[in-house]
Formats: sequence, structure tokens, C-alpha cells
Amino acid sequence: MPTYVLMTKLTPTVMNQPGKRKEYGREWKETVDRLCPGVRWVAHYALLGPYDFMDIYEAPDAETAARVSLITHATGAQKAESWPAVPYGRFVEIAQEVGKAL
Repeated sequence: MPTYVLMTKLTPTVMNQPGKRKEYGREWKETVDRLCPGVRWVAHYALLGPYDFMDIYEAPDAETAARVSLITHATGAQKAESWPAVPYGRFVEIAQEVGKAL
């Protein structure tokens, strides 16, 4: 199943209510789980940088990943990007295939 990285920047309104962060996160995950069957969560990190959270997940297809991003926008994110991720070993294989073809 394809792997995606969801980078999320929350709105100031949501970030200014730290006591509700756990509740907002639980509601978001319940909504994604309900509307995106087949998503498997791999990791969830809070970040200290331009994004507030990074989630690594597997989804059946790009349409499901787009749905995850749309739900994230609709539930308190100022910015939500789902990036496709290729396992490093597979990336090296692809690079070798390209190198041979050039």
C-alpha cells in the first residue's frame, strides 16, 4: 500500500486553545477513520518548526490521501499537505533502473 506523509499547520484559533488540542486531535482522527477506510497510521509527531504535526500513513490510493488532506483542512488546519513517500530501498532500485536507461 502506498505511503504518505501528512504535514499539518494548524490555524491560530486552534493553536491558541492548547487545552483542547487532545479533543481536536481525537475528533479529527475519528473523522478520517470514518471517511477514509483502509488508512493505516504508521506514526504521529508534533513538530517544532513551520509545521505543527507530521503523520505517516498508508492509504490505498492517491484519492484517499487527498481525502485525508481535505478533512484535515476542514477541521482546523491552515495548511495540510499529503506527500507520497517511497521507501529508500525502492528509491535506490528506481535510481539504478533510471541510470541503466540513460
